[in-house]
Amino acid sequence: MSQSSVSLPVAPSGEVRWPFAQLLILAVGLLALFIPTYVSLAGTAWMKDDNGHAPIIIALSFWLLWNDRQKLFAGEAQPAMVSGWLVLMVALAMYVLGRSQGLDTLEALSHVFLLAAGMLMLRGWTLVRMAWFSLFFMLFMVPLPGVLVQAITMPLKVAVSVVAEAVLHLAHYPIGRSGVTLTVGPYQLLVADACSGLNSLFTLESLGLFYMKLMNYQSRARNTLLAVAIVPISFISNVVRVVVLVLVTYHMGDEAGQGFLHGFAGMLLFAVALVLTYMTDRLLASRFDKSEGLKRV
Repeated sequence: MSQSSVSLPVAPSGEVRWPFAQLLILAVGLLALFIPTYVSLAGTAWMKDDNGHAPIIIALSFWLLWNDRQKLFAGEAQPAMVSGWLVLMVALAMYVLGRSQGLDTLEALSHVFLLAAGMLMLRGWTLVRMAWFSLFFMLFMVPLPGVLVQAITMPLKVAVSVVAEAVLHLAHYPIGRSGVTLTVGPYQLLVADACSGLNSLFTLESLGLFYMKLMNYQSRARNTLLAVAIVPISFISNVVRVVVLVLVTYHMGDEAGQGFLHGFAGMLLFAVALVLTYMTDRLLASRFDKSEGLKRV
C-alpha cells in the first residue's frame, strides 16, 4: 500500500500552520452527514434515559481533539488514501443502511468510522493512533440495540432487587420481593428499567474514562482496574438509589417516593458513584503512585 508523505509547514515560532482548505472540506462533509443524524436522535433516542448522555459524549470527544490539536497536527503528514477510501466506503454503507432503515445504532456508529476515514486521508495512520481515545470515547454515544438492552436489563433489575431486599431486611424493615417488585409495608414498588443500572453504567464508565484521560495516568494496570471497578460501583449506586426510594416511600408515602424525591434519588446515585470512584482512585494511587509515579504531560 503506497502512501504519500506531506510535510506540514511550520512557522518560525514553531507553531503549526494548519491546512485550512483540507480541514474545511472535511468539516463540511462530516457536518453534512452528522447534523441530520443528530437532529433525528435529538427527537428519539436522546430523549430517553438510555442515551441522554450522548450529546455530552460527542461534545467531550471533539473537545479532546481540539485540546490535542497541536500535537495531532505536528510533524510530517503521511496520508493513507487507500485505507482512507476503504474505511470511507464501509462507513458510508453503514450510514446509508442505518438512516434508510431507521437503525440508530448503525447510523451513529458510522460517524466514528467517517471521522477515522477523514483522519486517514488527511494525516494517515499516525493521526488515527494519536486520536484513538477520542474515537473510542465516541462509541459511548452509539445507542445500544434494543434486543441487547432488554437482554441485559432484566438480569440487572433482578440483581438490584435482590440486594436491595437483603439490605432492608437486615435493617429490620417489613420488606418482601416478587420478581422485580418490592413490597414494603402497604406499598409496592416496581424496579423500573432506569433502576437496573445499565444507563448509569455507560454514563459512569464514559465519565471514568474521561477522568483517566484528563489525569493522564500512564499505568495500563491502574487504568484497567479503575475502569473495571466502575461496573460494581454502578451496581452499588443503583442499589443505594432503590433503597433510598423504598425508605422514602415507606416513611413519607407513595406520593413522595414518586415525586421530587424520585428525581433526587437519581442525583444521589451519581453522587454516590462519583465518591466511590474517587475513593477507588485514591486506593489505587496508594499502590501505583509509589511504585510507578504519575507521569503527566
